[in-house]
Amino acid sequence: MSDEVILLAHGSGGKLSHDLVERLFLRHFDNPTLLQLDDAAVLPMPGMSGPAHQPPRAGQPANPRLAFTTDSYVVSPLFFPGGDIGKLAVCGTVNDLSMSGARPLWLSAGFIIEEGLPLADLERIVASMASTAEEAGVQIVAGDTKVVDRGSADRLFINTAGVGVVAPDVEMSGDRGRAGDVVLISGTIGDHGMTIMTQREGLQFDSPLVSDCAALNGMVARLLAAVPAGSIHCLRDPTRGGLATTLNELAARSGVGIEVEEMAVPVRDAVRGSCELLGLDPFYVANEGKLVALVAPQAASAALTALRAHPLGGEANVIGQVTADHPGRVVLRTALGARRVLDMLVGEQLPRIC
Repeated sequence: MSDEVILLAHGSGGKLSHDLVERLFLRHFDNPTLLQLDDAAVLPMPGMSGPAHQPPRAGQPANPRLAFTTDSYVVSPLFFPGGDIGKLAVCGTVNDLSMSGARPLWLSAGFIIEEGLPLADLERIVASMASTAEEAGVQIVAGDTKVVDRGSADRLFINTAGVGVVAPDVEMSGDRGRAGDVVLISGTIGDHGMTIMTQREGLQFDSPLVSDCAALNGMVARLLAAVPAGSIHCLRDPTRGGLATTLNELAARSGVGIEVEEMAVPVRDAVRGSCELLGLDPFYVANEGKLVALVAPQAASAALTALRAHPLGGEANVIGQVTADHPGRVVLRTALGARRVLDMLVGEQLPRIC
């Protein structure tokens, strides 16, 4: 690695991002919790012992656990239809906690501000964070501010960390997918990424694009309450790299294959049209208010009903199934009935989208 340099594609969430994590960060930070590679680390409460991601042995009492996550936000532009960098930061961290089945509680917020940023813009962003946190039922309890020279950053970067609590009967992780599981998506794909891209390019459509940026903890809580404990095996929010990359992550981590029906995946006409215009694939475009669930088949109907009953899940659908065939691969059945491999994102479709 000595003669290599960092590329924008290393931040895409796709293959180069995974290579960087595995070849560099995991090599230096290696530990069992980090090796789970989930959206949030699930940790034992003080006084507990043993790996937090393993269920208790027979006869042992179950204990609640902590979920902990961190993320940084570098979106450009700072304000976009459906949200802004502040709303994105709060929702993204709440969602990463929720994907572990946690109830998000507390967030921190760190600001790296470029000299020259209008104070009115900063106040607008902070106010947005406050209202988003209140709606999500979390508190921002710690923070930090740094100001850098003009030209040393792109107006504003935000880092957040979050803490939540995982109930004793909740066990989900990216390595728990099983053959026979049903694959659910909570709504349309590509809304956030294409909103950001069309804003940058100044494109206008008859149906304006709006980011799906939203906190998913309420929908996850309803989902968990609607099905028997242990029925939800994996949850993910398909952000950088989009749905295709997320499904590839789950297939690789669980050692299973995933088969997806293209016609079952909901895509708005405006997203499809803008992707065709720009030569992009909506399966690889980022989302900020959707989740993917791998659910035991006997609970799939109840899970889908719970998603559709929530305001954020009205367009939820079954999009495929988990199989023992072709482990580690995702196969898409196209609208024409053909089958093709839906691989992990290799390059960088949309830089600076979250």
